[in-house]
Amino acid sequence: IDINFYPTDAAQTANSRHRPIGLGVMGLQNALFKKDLSFASDDAVAFNDEFMEAIAYYAYGASSDLAAERGSYSSYRGSKWDRGILPQDSLDLLEDERGEEVTVPRGGKMDWKPVREKIMKNGIRNSNVLAIAPTATISNIMGTTPCIEPNYKNLFVKSNLSGDFTVLNRQLVRDLKKEGLWTPDMLDQLKYFDGELSDIDEIPDSLKQKHLTVFGVDYNFIIDAASRRQKWIDQSQSVNLFLASPDMKALSHMYRRAWRTGLKTTYYLRTLQASNIEKATVQLKKDRAPQAEKAGEKTYTPEEKNACSIEAMMNGGECEACQ
Repeated sequence: IDINFYPTDAAQTANSRHRPIGLGVMGLQNALFKKDLSFASDDAVAFNDEFMEAIAYYAYGASSDLAAERGSYSSYRGSKWDRGILPQDSLDLLEDERGEEVTVPRGGKMDWKPVREKIMKNGIRNSNVLAIAPTATISNIMGTTPCIEPNYKNLFVKSNLSGDFTVLNRQLVRDLKKEGLWTPDMLDQLKYFDGELSDIDEIPDSLKQKHLTVFGVDYNFIIDAASRRQKWIDQSQSVNLFLASPDMKALSHMYRRAWRTGLKTTYYLRTLQASNIEKATVQLKKDRAPQAEKAGEKTYTPEEKNACSIEAMMNGGECEACQ
């Protein structure tokens, strides 16, 4: 903060006064793989609560230790920290303000009394400490999974300014090797089915559940996991939501659930796109490969026709999002 370059005086003044930082998370899906948990499970939701509490506990404590050494940020007086209100306490404030329940379990597994006492004695060095940002590219570089998201696909092509890169779920490869299923034929099937496991009969159901991809994970689990993390985070999270096909009813339920569980923000809404996996070298047996769809002009379902204004106008309909 002190040695950074600031393009404007206002930015430098704000950062110097409030000293905000944003410690984040990446590799959640990898951690769930290690624990042998499916993202779409209550145990995974509970794990989000546990690990975020631990990160918050030590991060806020460390910022308070810095305050004892170097002083609190200059606008500390009167803040929630100064009034003894920690992020997990703000759920009750939000509930009182709304006048309705915020459906997130309170409490945790750690003893917060020492941290509270430390902050009341020393103050805290940073006005904001935690924020979960997107980490797609750097996660690939580090060999882990992006931030707090389910695995996108078990095999896909990632494109950026540096070129195209094939990303393979290495944990799936290890699991398949344990089962004696990792063969050239299995790789061909993964390519053919765009990294999805549901149509590969040889793979056990337990592995299919463990290696669900983003569009196979019910959005309720993604939102519930995010709400468990949010209660410990003083800032917010970049929570992407995923819906395979446009559905206004599902969208309504999705975002209302996010609001009711106390999420401050969501990030992108992702929909299913065509795969970029190269299939030119894939040689599946005819009895395993489904019939290829007939080539021709793209057709639209009634839901797709009303998905956006351009498609709707082209097909004589109205855009549901604009009503």
